[in-house]
Order: sequence, then C-alpha cells, then structure tokens
Amino acid sequence: MTAPVFVVERLESDGDRFVLEGAEGRHAVSVKRLRPGEEVVLTDGAGRYAVCEVTGTEGKDRLIVRMDAVAEEPAPSPRLTVVQALPKGDRGEVAVETMTEVGVDAIVPWQASRCITQWKGDRGLKALGKWRATAREAGKQSRRVRFPEVADAATTKQVAALLARADFAAVLHESGTERLATAQLPTEGEIVLVVGPEGGVSPEELALFAQAGATPYVLGPTVLRTSTAGTAAAALLLGRTGRWS
Repeated sequence: MTAPVFVVERLESDGDRFVLEGAEGRHAVSVKRLRPGEEVVLTDGAGRYAVCEVTGTEGKDRLIVRMDAVAEEPAPSPRLTVVQALPKGDRGEVAVETMTEVGVDAIVPWQASRCITQWKGDRGLKALGKWRATAREAGKQSRRVRFPEVADAATTKQVAALLARADFAAVLHESGTERLATAQLPTEGEIVLVVGPEGGVSPEELALFAQAGATPYVLGPTVLRTSTAGTAAAALLLGRTGRWS
C-alpha cells in the first residue's frame, strides 16, 4: 500500500526534522496511528512533496518525521479542465471527488441556465467551500501531490471564453455526431470539457460554445448523470492522451 498523504502549508524542515501538527497531525497520530519507521508523504497540494519517515510522536496531534529532500512533480500535459454544471444535492461533491481521483487538473463550477441548483450569496460560497474541501480530501485519499484547482462559479460567457482559449474544446451532448473516443486530441496544451446539467445544455448555450470553437460529442450508448459523466469522460481522455500509460 502506498504511503498516506498529508497536506502542509510549507515544506520547510528544521534540519531534517519536521513536525506535522494541527488537524493533519491529529489525524496521523490519533486516527492513522502511525508509528516510527513508517513512510508518509507531505505535500503542499501544488506539486511540491517530500517522502518522509516517521521518527516519533508528541501527544495526540504532533507527528515527528525525518524529511530528507523536497521534490516537485511536473504539471501534467495536456492539462484537463472539466466545466461541471451544478448538480442537485450532494452530487456536486460526488462529481468533484471522483474526478479528483481519476486525475482531473481543474474543475469549474458552471451555473447553466437549466441548473436547478443556484449558488447565490452565502449559500454559494458555502457550496464552493465544500467542493474545494472535497477536492483536497480526495486528493489526499488518491495519493495525489498536485490537487485539482476548483475555480469560482462561472457564467456561460466565462465558460465560452475558457473554451475559446483551449487547444481542444468539447461539450458532452446528445446532438453530437462524433464520439469522444475517436476525437483528435492534442499531446500538450489544455483540454476543456463541458458537462451539462440534468436538464441538458440549452440550444443558446450550445450555439455560444460552438462560436467559441467547442464541438458536441457523445460519450457512449448510455445516458450518464451529470455527476458521473465528467468522471467517465475524464478517464477516457486521460487514457487516450497517454497520461494513464
């Protein structure tokens, strides 16, 4: 089994000694019950990490480790961004969790016209916070050291601008005549994929995205929920671009 991952703000040791404390330290000591000689990975979630050996504990929330060196994982290429329309209930967190696990690099919440869920005021900020916390926890669970960025909620015009800058832009939609499995993909740059709400992407949104250079694609013969479509499509794209090879 791979070493557990813990998040730290800064990877700086006192000599080769580092103290993991706070909530992460408490989890390591009191929940994981790590012991001397075991391995852990400390990361800032932005690509910098250190593989460390546990040397001891202090109290219930301080893990002492030996940190020999700090490394940096290069940013993956091509970069994969998924624009996720807001699902109902907790399905947004499900989508973020599973997309993080498969390796998506950025997630953009989208307030599509047919979304039942509305992110407004404090409620919207709270929901965004949940998505970001979910990405962090899923990043740790899946042993990532570069967690996905979860952007502020985007309008349709902002999504169109993002698509216009992409090296490959796609919208999952039943009107597509091409399959995502056979699309011509770039070997570098950025791929942006739009996943619509349960009610579908509206004709007006499709037209705007087409003007931005996005092509509608179908994923397969079955209809997936918005909370699972992004994960399935991301897995397909990551495999086809060689990032899973």
